[in-house]
Amino acid sequence: MPSVILLRHGESQWNLENRFTGWIDVPLSPRGEEEARAAGEKLKSFKFYRAFTSVLKRAIDTLTIVLDVIGQKSIPIEYDQALNERHYGDLQGLNKAETAKKYGEAQVKIWRRSYEVQPPHGESLKDTAARVLPYWHKNIIPHILKGENIIISAHGNSLRALVMQLDTLSQEEVLELNIPTGVPLLYEFDGAANPLSHQYL
Repeated sequence: MPSVILLRHGESQWNLENRFTGWIDVPLSPRGEEEARAAGEKLKSFKFYRAFTSVLKRAIDTLTIVLDVIGQKSIPIEYDQALNERHYGDLQGLNKAETAKKYGEAQVKIWRRSYEVQPPHGESLKDTAARVLPYWHKNIIPHILKGENIIISAHGNSLRALVMQLDTLSQEEVLELNIPTGVPLLYEFDGAANPLSHQYL
C-alpha cells in the first residue's frame, strides 16, 4: 500500500514576521529548521523512492533537512514551480495584521482562504490548483501506481489545493482548511491510486 507524505515547509522568516510570502524566496526561520528536523524524526520508519518539491528555498531546505535526518539524501528529487505557493500578487511582503486593518479582516480572509477570489494581481486557490493538480496526475500518480512511497515538500496553498481534491472538499470546506508548518500529513493509497486514509504524524 503506497504512502505519500505531504509536508508544508517549516516556519519561514516571513511566517515569523506575519507577512504574505507567496513566491518571494525567503529562508526558514530557526524554528522552521527545528520543525523540519522534528518532521524527519517522525519519518525515520519510512522508505521513500522519490521526493518532489517546489523551487522555493523554504520547501527545498525543509526537504533537505528531512532527508538528512532519515538518511535518504540519495533519492531522486524533482523540483517544479507547479508546487510553488500561490502567488499573492500585490500582497506579497505586506504584514497580514496591517493589511487586515486596511482592508478589513473579512476581506483578507477571503483573499487568503477562498477558492475563487484572487488577491490584487495574484492567484486564487483555483488558479493554484490549475497548476498543482495536472502536475500531480502527470508526475506523481504514476509513482503511486507503481507502489512507491513518496514525499512532497511544498506550501500551505499548493497543498490545500491537493488536499481539497484528495478529500473531496467543497469550496466552503476548503475555506477553513489550514495545513500547519512542518507536520507530516500521511496519505495511504490503494493500487489504483485512490486515497484510503490520511492522518497527521
